[in-house]
Amino acid sequence: MHDAYESVPLLEKLPLQIDCLTAWEDWLLVGTKPGHLLLYKIKKDTATNRFEVTLVKSNKNFSKRIQQLYVVAQYKILVSLLENNIHVHDLLTFQQITVVSKAKGATLFACDLEQTSTGEERLRMCVAVKKKLQLYYWQDRDFLDLQGDFAAPDIPKSMAWCGNSICVGFKRDYYLIRMEGGVLKELFPTGKQLEPLVAPLADGKVAVGQDDLTVVLNEEGTFTQKCALKWTDIPIAMEHQPPYIIAVLPRCVEIRTFEPRLLVQSVELQRPRFITSAGPNTVYVASNHFVWRLVPVSIASQIRQLLDDKQFELALQLAKMKDDSDGDKKQQIHHIQNLYAFNLFCQKRFDESMQVFAKLGTDPTHVIGLYPDLLPADYRKQLHYPNPLPTLSGLSWRRLTSLSSSTSYRNAVT
Repeated sequence: MHDAYESVPLLEKLPLQIDCLTAWEDWLLVGTKPGHLLLYKIKKDTATNRFEVTLVKSNKNFSKRIQQLYVVAQYKILVSLLENNIHVHDLLTFQQITVVSKAKGATLFACDLEQTSTGEERLRMCVAVKKKLQLYYWQDRDFLDLQGDFAAPDIPKSMAWCGNSICVGFKRDYYLIRMEGGVLKELFPTGKQLEPLVAPLADGKVAVGQDDLTVVLNEEGTFTQKCALKWTDIPIAMEHQPPYIIAVLPRCVEIRTFEPRLLVQSVELQRPRFITSAGPNTVYVASNHFVWRLVPVSIASQIRQLLDDKQFELALQLAKMKDDSDGDKKQQIHHIQNLYAFNLFCQKRFDESMQVFAKLGTDPTHVIGLYPDLLPADYRKQLHYPNPLPTLSGLSWRRLTSLSSSTSYRNAVT
């Protein structure tokens, strides 16, 4: 494991119980159990991982019950589930713009910004009203019907858009609803806990929970990962911050990666319940009375830790995300790939190692020098490798020498 995030407390012992939260840019919105809406300005100290937190607005008459909040910064609107109906407010003034009267009795909603054929973004919304799913799109400061309602087998408890489908979790089972034709596809049971969890991912897919396991589905309901992620407890909520997936567990926040499948970090917090983000690298976690911000450790520091732990695949993913100049980035990526190839060789995964060396165009003498007694002793002493070369004998030596006629070997040394 390595340190990917540092948890920094923002709000402590808030007297009002937190029921939901959302964020955008430098702003944090907190919905409380008594119905108060709290708006905070979060200003980061550029020299440290500390924040100046200012309560800008406290709307005590927002609603008797705030069930769900969602900010659409592009349209400067706040979509809310208040007292079982969908309300839309202006994000700057909190003046009410509209109420979706048809959605009276709503228990859940999910929004999505769809890329249209013209390259523009369109806001879509799915609302659960009893055993029906209502579909809307945002236009002219109002939510209009997108298409007819879908009948559901039960009352939805969790849902998220997945391309042109909607993944819905009910008490006992998960289903996928295709927008085209309204086809309802049964997926699999929710698990022993009967508490579904569907979370949208950054690439248009969804993460779906079954007890302490999480799988990834595409818009056709097909598994896109060979193996499920296994958490140390049952996740309550999730947030995707590539390359990491962050899960809120009853006693901590756990950070993992899909590929390679790793436990990256476990951050102990006091009874966390909620998680939201304001975009890349801005993540908030809350309990009933506390709010923390998860601050990313610098990519350079993470890469150093990963190379020490020989986690080259994840180090490569992070190196590609750095803001360095193209030349510096390519140089670091090439360096990590060379280390990766050498490590594969030390693990006696010879064919994989030769393939990586071939793609890198590594100096043939460095590749030949990995093989015992193929270079003059004096010349071989001049070659430098990250670690001592492995001792090869018996089966390992026969496997290695058999590669001398393989395509990967010839490519590597040509």
